Amino acid sequence: MRILLGPSGSPAPGTVLDEPALEQLYAVPAGRTWLRVNFVSSLDGAVTGADGRSGSINTPPDHRVFALLRRQADVVVVGAGTVRAEGYPALRDEDPGAPVLAVVSNRGVLPETVAAMTSPQGAAVLVTRSGADAKALDDARRVLGEENVILAGDEEVDLVAARKALADRGLHRMLSEGGPGLFGSMLAAGVVDEVDLTWAPTVVGGSHDRIVKAGDLDVALRPMTLVEEDGTVIGRWEVVPSPR
Repeated sequence: MRILLGPSGSPAPGTVLDEPALEQLYAVPAGRTWLRVNFVSSLDGAVTGADGRSGSINTPPDHRVFALLRRQADVVVVGAGTVRAEGYPALRDEDPGAPVLAVVSNRGVLPETVAAMTSPQGAAVLVTRSGADAKALDDARRVLGEENVILAGDEEVDLVAARKALADRGLHRMLSEGGPGLFGSMLAAGVVDEVDLTWAPTVVGGSHDRIVKAGDLDVALRPMTLVEEDGTVIGRWEVVPSPR
């Protein structure tokens, strides 16, 4: 993997990066809460392939950065619809050293793949709202534990409060893997610090979601890093804080 663009002090453009150099290039700022969102997209803007899943447009370089981002995370935040579509388990079911999985659901219904978790309580949390279905909340508490069902907001999940609740648990390095609806809500709520995007060298056509599903937004970003390998281009952007 070679660097195309990096911050001051990073290797010169064209330099081939070993794993430690790539880890450093993607390191999150120390001493603060940081929420980054990661997506892969085809060149024509699709976030899934013909099978409706992102895995069909992933490439080996994307997998490499995907794994790196997870290693650097304390928690992976994913919308319940994406958990169902992609078949996410509690991540520690597959790797005891994996981050906590935080499932965001306005309905409060825990996806079956997470409800079937075999790892100890604390491996997954449900982020929902106080107005969610009472039975669904009771079911989630039985599986996850009372303290692992986070109520943030009433009519809909309050993402500002949700971010704070996760940080209060010591989960300061946050990685969201979508989906597009959750990403749009996060951008609208102003809780995103960084966007990581892979362009896979493929065109899929058809009708597919883009990385954001939302109403009109006006979010400025500044480039931080750009790398490339075998035609896959991967970028890192910082969200520019809105003027107060």
